[in-house]
Amino acid sequence: MDVLQSRVAGVLAGAAVGDALGGATEGWTPEQIEERHGGRVEGIVGPFLADWRTARPIAPYHKGDGHVTDDTLMTHALIEVYVKRRRHLDAFDVAGDLVPLMIGERRWIPELEDEALILQRVFLAEKWIVAKLHYGHADPREAGVGNVVNCGATMYMAPVGLVHIGDPRGAYAEAIDLAGAHQSSYGREAAGVFAAAVAAAAAPGATVADVRAAVGEVAHDGTAAAIAAVFDAVDAFRAAGGSEDPRELGRVIRAAVAPYDTVGDQYRAPAMDARLPSRTKSIEELPVALGFVLAHDGDARASVLDAVNYGRDSDSIATMAGAICGGLGGIDVIPAEWVQEVTTASRLDLDGVVTAMTEVVRDIAGEDARRAARRADALHTLLGREAAA
Repeated sequence: MDVLQSRVAGVLAGAAVGDALGGATEGWTPEQIEERHGGRVEGIVGPFLADWRTARPIAPYHKGDGHVTDDTLMTHALIEVYVKRRRHLDAFDVAGDLVPLMIGERRWIPELEDEALILQRVFLAEKWIVAKLHYGHADPREAGVGNVVNCGATMYMAPVGLVHIGDPRGAYAEAIDLAGAHQSSYGREAAGVFAAAVAAAAAPGATVADVRAAVGEVAHDGTAAAIAAVFDAVDAFRAAGGSEDPRELGRVIRAAVAPYDTVGDQYRAPAMDARLPSRTKSIEELPVALGFVLAHDGDARASVLDAVNYGRDSDSIATMAGAICGGLGGIDVIPAEWVQEVTTASRLDLDGVVTAMTEVVRDIAGEDARRAARRADALHTLLGREAAA
């Protein structure tokens, strides 16, 4: 496996295992997680609710046992669109290609233990894009306006980072365009910043410091402020020598991000003004994921497990942390036993997805290089070779 394929595999495997491990603890507090599992979760565990089929009628999903959630389903669907188009994507491709995949093709849905449509698994914020684009015929660039502002678009933007490896600003711009069909405000902003983080992480020789710099350069408004607050809190935590209590880092990060999070402390009973557009707020998931990656210097196992034990939207937090760590270190840093168990339990052809995405990245990168050469020639003609250089 060459360097590029290892980075692609690392990002996609890291995202999938983070999603599967985090799905089992989603929506619960760290204290509830420890009580349910007899301590901190250290790997794949069963569903939090044994009667998962009937316990929550609005979400009858078999979370846990290595089952990926809608984060991975949507990530792989977006990859299918890239494979079909073999070029950079925009909001019109969400309407023209992604939505038809969600409503027109049955596939194995691990949490439903059946073949079904992606539409039948995604939650309400993702069903929105079907309603707005397929039934409402909204302008794809604006369809995200009015949706709840959450991490729904961010959770599947890792492929955008992969087609812009080494170009965080390009990844940010493409993700912002794509996410306009799904989200607005800080939900859309986080999608761009996450794509930029993956693009920075997957570059050869990249470090956590490079990821930190990249997100700092592209983030705006409350998203930028929340990320900076989490980074400052992690810096202070590490400078003080950390803590012997493995729960303390999560508490420090939660305290740092809380002022920017509209959901509030009761995750299953969000505040009345939760998830509304704002210039000063942020989704919680991305800053928290970045905080764990920074605190553990890109260690995938430690970052993902802290995300899993954080609770709240743990599957998306662990998805993002796993993807960034996988970009930094490639497939070798993602625990092989997790990859094996998750791909088996979820019936994922991860090798096939990685191969297809790697070929797409090569094709798009090649065309990008040719486009850059054409522009360089034009600038040389217009400005003179010395000025253009």
